[in-house]
Parts: sequence; C-alpha cells; structure tokens
Amino acid sequence: MSCIHYKFFSKLDYDTVTFSGFDISLCDLKCKIMRKEKLKAANCDLQISNAQTKEEYTEDALIPKNSLVIVKRIPAGGVKATSKTDVTAPQSHKIPGAASFRSRTEPVSRTSEAVRKNPISPFFSTHCTEF
Repeated sequence: MSCIHYKFFSKLDYDTVTFSGFDISLCDLKCKIMRKEKLKAANCDLQISNAQTKEEYTEDALIPKNSLVIVKRIPAGGVKATSKTDVTAPQSHKIPGAASFRSRTEPVSRTSEAVRKNPISPFFSTHCTEF
C-alpha cells in the first residue's frame, strides 16, 4: 500500500491516507481526506500544496506516493476578494437624507470628535476619579 502524509495548515501533526499505486490524483486525495476528516463537500473545498516546495497542486495533478502535503479548507465557492471601501446600499434601497453605511475599517476618531463637541459630554468623563 502507498500513502500520502497530510496535515491541515493549523495543525502540528501529520495524518495518513492510503491508496494503491505509485501516485494519486488530486481529486481522489481530496475525497479520501474529506471522508477521513468527516467533511462535507457542500460546505468547503480543500486547497492542497506540497509541504516542502509550497507549490499548490492543480486539478489535473498526480501526487506521488509518500509525499507530504499541506491542506487548507476554503469556502465551497472559492475564496472571495475583500475590499476596504465604503459599503453603500443600491440606489433602489437608498433613503433620502440617510447616511451611507461605512466599513469596519473606518477610524473611530470621527466618533470621539463628535462626542467631544457634544455639550453634555463633560458630564460623562472617561477618567474615573473615585473608586
């Protein structure tokens, strides 16, 4: 029996899947790993790369026996690009006079400046003088 040693990117130890032959297709390796780890194909896909060269295997790759591979779980639809731009509602959903939504990357300093200009803010000091 031949084997491939795999480990998930976040784990320390390698596991093993066995097969017959000199190599295994990437698709067959993914199926064996998902079956062994009890993962569902509908929830995620696996990205598999060579542990020594860090080269990612493509769909038509044959992985030789006794290889060490690193496995990463990725969303079933693939990895989506993220952007750090403002999030705005579509024109059909905009409410006249309403502000647009901001992403989480917006600095908080604007909020604290608005609080400092508020006439009631001196009564709510952030520094505690009594315990």
